[in-house]
Amino acid sequence: MDYSYSREAPGRVAGKGQLPNGAEVWQGYYQSTRPTLGEWHCITINALEYEIISLINYCPIYIGKMMINVDVSTTAFYEHIPLIDMVAKALNYNRRDDFRRGFNDKDRIKVEKAIKHLRVTVDPTLSKTSADKTMFEVSDTGVRQDVASYFRRTYNRRLDFSMLPCVVVQKNSCLPIEVCFVVKGQRQMRKLNEKQTADMIKFTCQQPHARANNIKEGIGLLNCRDNDYLKQFGLKVDTEMAVVNARVLPPPKLRQFHSPGGAWNLRDKKVAAGATLGSWGVIHFRDPRDQRCPTIPQLQRFIREMVQTFSDAGMNVNQEPPIMEENPNGNIEKILKDAWLRAGNAAMAQPQLIMCVLPNTDTVIGICSQCVQSKHIYEPKKQYCANLCLKVNLKLGGMNSFLAAAQIPFIAEQSTILFGSHVSHPGPEAVNRPSIAAVCGSMDSKACRYSASIRVQKGRVEIIQDLSNMAKELLNTFYQTSGKKPSGILFYRNGVSEGQFKEVVESEIKAVQAACASLDPRYKPPITFVVVQKRHHVRFFPTDNNKDRTGRPCHYHVLHDENNFTSDSLQDLTYKLCHLYGRATRAVSIFIMPASSQGHGTY
Repeated sequence: MDYSYSREAPGRVAGKGQLPNGAEVWQGYYQSTRPTLGEWHCITINALEYEIISLINYCPIYIGKMMINVDVSTTAFYEHIPLIDMVAKALNYNRRDDFRRGFNDKDRIKVEKAIKHLRVTVDPTLSKTSADKTMFEVSDTGVRQDVASYFRRTYNRRLDFSMLPCVVVQKNSCLPIEVCFVVKGQRQMRKLNEKQTADMIKFTCQQPHARANNIKEGIGLLNCRDNDYLKQFGLKVDTEMAVVNARVLPPPKLRQFHSPGGAWNLRDKKVAAGATLGSWGVIHFRDPRDQRCPTIPQLQRFIREMVQTFSDAGMNVNQEPPIMEENPNGNIEKILKDAWLRAGNAAMAQPQLIMCVLPNTDTVIGICSQCVQSKHIYEPKKQYCANLCLKVNLKLGGMNSFLAAAQIPFIAEQSTILFGSHVSHPGPEAVNRPSIAAVCGSMDSKACRYSASIRVQKGRVEIIQDLSNMAKELLNTFYQTSGKKPSGILFYRNGVSEGQFKEVVESEIKAVQAACASLDPRYKPPITFVVVQKRHHVRFFPTDNNKDRTGRPCHYHVLHDENNFTSDSLQDLTYKLCHLYGRATRAVSIFIMPASSQGHGTY
């Protein structure tokens, strides 16, 4: 199968790679046709025809171009393998013989989730009983018979895994798993797990010159140059990529850090404003059945290294927090309350933070917390502790770095508030689940501290339904923190497609204006509304083929501007703001990231 089409990744398959748990990654090509701006040209017209005094006039006109946008695109597909092998990979079995111990209810539920909506030769719904115990009535004789016996007598085939559940085709029809095959060319719609995501990134990561060569190959595969339909309309596609002039913006100078190339290091440096962590506790969620969990001495050694790193960076930290071991399957709410009380009693103060050591991955706790994966406990690393320091310092109200006021005068001198917003939607497999709208607002003239407002809304609705009240909350927070009303608003909006621009202008911009009017009918600060897009498939490649250069393909659409920005001034400001993501020691690719991630980190 050479072709598979989808909205995200249409085109011919140019390469494949393996992913864990029965998936594989296909690389194909994306293509679209778009009108673009061209150049000014002067043409000669006869002025007499227009009753103009001069006989000849040179009329400048703007001639645009139609461009074909081609890019490599990758997505995950299910492997074309026997269904029983897919089930084995879902259960992390190394061989088919592992099935001989049978299925328990937990395995059956896990497998049903893995193959749900998967197209095979039959509908993949599992029976609750094995093939040698699943009974049905034979239509010819009316005799009840188990599936394994039926296959042996009718098809002379003895099932190797009759102890496994059957695939339910219809109400009274069942087939053994081992006779089913996964249909080729099916996209994996559900969210990739952590290991699949990591392997996907490794497969898709390419140097700019390699990606450019792949795109050129795609032009030939897509038959853009010798297309008969294009020829009939007199259209030709250039064989070379468009050449445009570019410039490199100089990196801003961060207070506390030197940032050549957009990256810096916390080593031998201190944060701009270190917070005090006097009252805190540690919960070690340890499964008593798992012998691989870190021991208390290992955890204590990690805490000593972490506290030392925090202190070296300029934070004031209590060095002996109470440590509690708890079962991750216990009552989490009660465990947190107990930890809260123990931390407060130990320090004789209101607890500021609960650090949770988790067996595998992050979780969400309803109190101020910092989660740590247990795999980092065994060998404490300075860099990991430094990353924790950046996160914890921000959560406690500290400041890691900032830009001088002279570098961002629009924000520092004019008391401008920055907004960042994003809507997170449930995965494709989720049904009747809501979307989460998050809006963040800056709280001071340094644009380093943010406050978040979160709302739950109808699933898969991109427009933020309660933006007016959310913006009002953040405007009030800015005033309470800085003592000033924002004199201007710069709003960055993520995740909006071009087809939704009109709806955003009619809904969200008016919602922000309504929020201002609700505070004071005379309060009308100028608003600039910018939509940020990163999945547009336009790529720029440096001509020097420098392997160390990485593209940041972000597209900013200004839908509304009352602050009279020029292109240069907005580009420069946005670029500098990308260096203010407090949790990282490098510039991020888009400014919306610090705002939206701050918001999502609160729920």
